[in-house]
Amino acid sequence: MPTLLEIERAVRAALLDPGNDDALRHIVADGIAPENRLAIYRNTYVSGAVKALELNFPAVRNLVGNEFFEGAARIYIDANPPESACLDDYGAGFPDFLADFPPAQSLAYLGDVARLEWMVSRVLHAADTPSLDVARLSAVPPEDHGRIRFAPSPSAGLIRADCPADEIWRAVLDGDDDAMAAVDPGAGPIWLLVRRGTMGIDVARLDEADARFLLLLIDGTPLDDALAMAGDIDGPAVLARFLTGGVFAGFDLQKEQGASR
Repeated sequence: MPTLLEIERAVRAALLDPGNDDALRHIVADGIAPENRLAIYRNTYVSGAVKALELNFPAVRNLVGNEFFEGAARIYIDANPPESACLDDYGAGFPDFLADFPPAQSLAYLGDVARLEWMVSRVLHAADTPSLDVARLSAVPPEDHGRIRFAPSPSAGLIRADCPADEIWRAVLDGDDDAMAAVDPGAGPIWLLVRRGTMGIDVARLDEADARFLLLLIDGTPLDDALAMAGDIDGPAVLARFLTGGVFAGFDLQKEQGASR
């Protein structure tokens, strides 16, 4: 007699691989053939995953049309089944998949638009986390400022695109054909800061130098090192914008060399 876990694994394998019929022997017909019962579950699983991708990538769907999108989504789902029951988290690899998808090669900007949409989705669904306490930051002694390492907020993210993905994204979602016609797909690369605020999602462009400085801080580079590596920027002013913009959720101090653990 198989265990419940063994039955669940057999059903999962059958859902992911239509050629796998090991689960059929565990299914009671009761008026509906086991293979038909399994087909119902398989269709529900695929339809749910397609719907999740549609919700996470609405501009991509509008760019390519429903039929193309569903066909691409089903190919992606076959190779990359969901690993979590939370389908809001499904689709991390979809932008790279689209960028390499042969039928979409004429839309060179599609992967970047998808990357922007994935970041928007991540920021939108991120847990509510208080922004960095600036008063606590101000209490750090001046001699320790260079050792500050910032922790990024989950409701903010930075991406680089080779095309004006933000213009395409807005034009498509707004249904603005004139704006879409005015887009120069070759006008890149660009850096985009995506944030969730009280008024919703904000997508803003950053100068490359400011973006690379922010990327260093997001990666946990101590402030002195980040400033030294950032080049010719007004570090304090740029940092102040990021701090007031809710980009960081906290900070700590890099341990001094030779300090005990």
